[in-house]
Amino acid sequence: MERHLAAILAADVVGYSRLMGADEAGTLLRLMAHRNEFIDPTIAAHRGRIVKLMGDGALVEFASVVDALACAVAIQSGMAERNQDQPAQQRIEFRIGINVGDVIVEGEDIYGDGVNVAARLEGLAEPGGICISDSVRTAVGSKLPLDYEFLGEQQVKNIAEPVRAYRARLQTGAELPKSVGASKPVKKSRARPLIAGAALAVVVGVLLTWFEPWVPVFEGSPDDVIATPQEEKPSIAVLPFNNVSGDPAQEYFSDGISEDIITDLSRVPGLKVIDRNSSFTYKGKAAKLQQVGIDLGVRYVLQGSIRRAGHRLRITTQLAKTTDGYQLWAERYDREQGDIFALQDEITEKIVSALLIKLSGDEKDLLTSRPTRNFEAYDLFLQGQQHFRAGNKEDNLLAQELYRRAIALDSGFGRAYGAYAVTLAFSFARGWSDRPGETLDRALELAQRAIQLNEFLPQTHWALGYTYMHRKDWDKALAAVQHAVTLVPNFADGYGLLALINNRLSRADEAIELIGKAMKLNPYYTWDYPYNLGRAYYTKGQYGMAVNYLHQALERNEAVTYPRLFLAASYVELGQTEDAAWEITQLQMTNPDMRLLHLANAHQIADEVLMQRFLTDLRKAGLPE
Repeated sequence: MERHLAAILAADVVGYSRLMGADEAGTLLRLMAHRNEFIDPTIAAHRGRIVKLMGDGALVEFASVVDALACAVAIQSGMAERNQDQPAQQRIEFRIGINVGDVIVEGEDIYGDGVNVAARLEGLAEPGGICISDSVRTAVGSKLPLDYEFLGEQQVKNIAEPVRAYRARLQTGAELPKSVGASKPVKKSRARPLIAGAALAVVVGVLLTWFEPWVPVFEGSPDDVIATPQEEKPSIAVLPFNNVSGDPAQEYFSDGISEDIITDLSRVPGLKVIDRNSSFTYKGKAAKLQQVGIDLGVRYVLQGSIRRAGHRLRITTQLAKTTDGYQLWAERYDREQGDIFALQDEITEKIVSALLIKLSGDEKDLLTSRPTRNFEAYDLFLQGQQHFRAGNKEDNLLAQELYRRAIALDSGFGRAYGAYAVTLAFSFARGWSDRPGETLDRALELAQRAIQLNEFLPQTHWALGYTYMHRKDWDKALAAVQHAVTLVPNFADGYGLLALINNRLSRADEAIELIGKAMKLNPYYTWDYPYNLGRAYYTKGQYGMAVNYLHQALERNEAVTYPRLFLAASYVELGQTEDAAWEITQLQMTNPDMRLLHLANAHQIADEVLMQRFLTDLRKAGLPE
């Protein structure tokens, strides 16, 4: 059980039930706008972490009590300004309570009296006000230009000792020092403002700005915040190894080694491993272990560096705890490059041993199995991975050539066959192939061969499922990808692909649940995660929610096509035809040849009724026939 000292901010919406009862759709829209445009960026700017989402409130953790109180003042001051032009019955106001104390850490949650006291203080706050404990008042001292009003010793529910409470207010005419809180301006969303539409009335009343659809709504009393801690499960992030070779062209190699260690650890039962996409957000950055632990929700971090000179490799590694930086294990290896496979095995085994994880004999054998032991083939494969991720036609063709060369050197390299299959299926999906039917046939042949060569590697089953999806062989696609996540429950991209397949089968609830699993493993997710959520909500007829998530997808990658198509269709359903037409105009700037006929032939929606609704909406938005 881990403990640490933290400042905890508890907040809830004043009169939430009244607001929702009077204007459900309008209240939801205002809450979402406040969060997206102001509250979340303010919390992030003050280095806070939203820990728990509970019905109409939230818990936020801060490493600094000064940051916590400055954030609360900024939120309440900003909300007062945002409410000035709103009718009194439509104003969104918050109560905020802050405490500093010892907390119990379990996974991404925190528990303990430190949390409970913050929740009790929030209940003592005025609408638009802040109530703090004596420990906060003492710790902040005169660091902030605030006035404090002593409220006496408060006897609050389920807390044995009375709580000395204070009301905190910004001094008249004062401003928070610029050194407190944000060090960088927060970039505003490029999303266009939402306009209330009749279709939003279907949104369930419990949804609000603090709620995310993959997180269960907290329906109990504040006493229930201290729940039974989750079962202990070690968690780790592998940060990208630094390339210290002095040659930027070797980045693909250090990245590839890091990714393969992530893959290896993902196969360890009982270990939570953060996905590559999230770990690699720290590439080239001097990351503080404690912040990585908070950001990614992990207890351990593996860091390292790789120097490649001729046929020699020097690899350094360090495994440390994120809570206190304690080093569990560190090593430096000087080897021939052909020893890389044995070295990967050794590093993985050392990590498993340091984390006190017990493996069976079969699990140990599986952990050290390698899709190839041919270094030249492996090196070509890693280069192919780098080109494929570029996502354009030219790099896709280069990746295909590199995979072909890797297979020529090692005809038993199953993972290279699977990667080659994915490049071909991706080429088909983007319309880059001159012979689309032959391309998909070849992709299937390669993916099936990959399974024959390496049936225990999740990426090969993912490749087969991805290929079957583009062939519209839904049952086989689902079975293949489900097998991948059964092999490796940490496989975030597996859950993401399962969500996409379920979306294409109009199974929206299943897609939302699967994206929730993927997001836990990949907190810094790519555009396709909110896209899948937006698409699912379009299927469910919850168009306001669809618009929200589709905008998030475009904020992550504004060049992608399908989020904008579903965004235009959602705007049509909301009656916002001008916004829908604007989205189609933006789409045609980068995809001038996009036509309804192309979508009818190529877009994969198994439900014909939903497909026709989608095409009709796009026709109304102005997409040419």
